[in-house]
Amino acid sequence: MRPCDRVGCERFPCVDVNHTGYHIPAIELDPERVSIILISEAAPTHMVDGYYAEGSSLFAQTTMQAFNDAGVATTSIQDILDLGVYLTTAVKCSKTAYGIQTATIEQCSQILADEIALFPNVKAFLLMGDVAIKAVNSISRQAGLGRAIPAESTYKIRGQQYYFRGARLFPSYLQAGPAFFIEKSKRKMIAEDLAAALALAG
Repeated sequence: MRPCDRVGCERFPCVDVNHTGYHIPAIELDPERVSIILISEAAPTHMVDGYYAEGSSLFAQTTMQAFNDAGVATTSIQDILDLGVYLTTAVKCSKTAYGIQTATIEQCSQILADEIALFPNVKAFLLMGDVAIKAVNSISRQAGLGRAIPAESTYKIRGQQYYFRGARLFPSYLQAGPAFFIEKSKRKMIAEDLAAALALAG
């Protein structure tokens, strides 16, 4: 199964993202084997930097570093997939500015909802950064379940237990892209969250 064959955007209504940077993972995988979904912010500005791009892409490098920090030796994205971890973004187009409008996150969360529904055995969601947290909260509200995670700073809500459709939610910090190299103070917390999700998924 390739997620890009099952879900997608047809109208492209969002005005603050680059539609030429639209991307949904085209990786071939068995949805039954996915136990963790890691959701980061947005598609990269350049597709060569994406999670599943060939070679040593930026998203791949920083994500592998995060898993290595968590005590899990990885040398490729395939190693992470083999752990039962699927990597995707909350917003499927690349950013045009530092931030992303709430309306865009909510619009794209409808695609994300369809995407995560492809995986029946998910035990944990790693929400890497504010955009991912907002997207899952939007999905939860659209399902009539209210906000899944409180509107608080990430450092205040980390480590507490939140759930969505029976799966544990881990609010964390963005691990993909150049910011990960800069904000080294957050690497320890990211590693703790990854390790906890992996332990839960077993």
